[in-house]
Amino acid sequence: MKLRVSAVQYHLHTINSFEQFAAQCEHYIKTAQEFGAEFVLFPEFFTTQLLSIGDENGNSLTINDLPSFTESYRELFTKFAKETNMHIIAGTHVLEKNGKLYNTAHLFYPDGRIGEQAKLHITPTEVNEWNMAKGDSFQIFETDKGKIAILTCYDIEFPEIVRMAKAKGADVIFCPSCTDDRHGFHRVRYTCHARAIENQVYVVLTGTVGSLPTVDFMRANFAQAAVITPNDIPFPPQGIQVQGEINNDMIVTADLDLDLLYEVRERGSVTTWRDRRTDLYTDWK
Repeated sequence: MKLRVSAVQYHLHTINSFEQFAAQCEHYIKTAQEFGAEFVLFPEFFTTQLLSIGDENGNSLTINDLPSFTESYRELFTKFAKETNMHIIAGTHVLEKNGKLYNTAHLFYPDGRIGEQAKLHITPTEVNEWNMAKGDSFQIFETDKGKIAILTCYDIEFPEIVRMAKAKGADVIFCPSCTDDRHGFHRVRYTCHARAIENQVYVVLTGTVGSLPTVDFMRANFAQAAVITPNDIPFPPQGIQVQGEINNDMIVTADLDLDLLYEVRERGSVTTWRDRRTDLYTDWK
């Protein structure tokens, strides 16, 4: 089985209305559609662009204002998914539940369903500056192309959660991210490669580029989208199916052959998933 994925290097810049946000998203959606994508991934925190709109008095909006855009955000991407028949992982958007803020990834299905996965591991900035809460449950998403998982940015740096995803049958991990410098970017990028090698899965990664001068903690962004594979024949030697140009406004697209994953798990140069020493450490099931 094959599936085609596109990853958006979303360009953050100041806007004046929700309509401008919608038009930019539509541009990326239509581009992915023209490439024949079946899944499209947007970055973490890309909806913070809405905070640059400001209020009626010209005052800056804060992270606490972002949940007020939730209904419009969901309506917009539900419409995109239905119109294009694509699965859209619309990055993350901040939800408010019971007085707490959650950095939540959204999967929009072509039939109108919406899946949610709150970020499980929260960075110090999210805790100290934005008062974010940790997600308390993890799920695998069933699609007509197999099982996928969505792990946001910092989540991918914890090997246990990807072990759990693979044990539950996920062959593709989508990783929306948002990093402000090279250090953060490479932490996420290198651990994506490690998780792909350890679990013999694909990892689709993207992040935000550009700048929001009026939005706290979104003034700097550093990203490069990539589709990452295990490091074994018949995959590319460096484990990179495709990657974007650093910090450019663009989309990358690649075909994922799931049969190749099953092949290397059984007959690869190394069989890391099969060779786990579960007599010595936890077997995630």
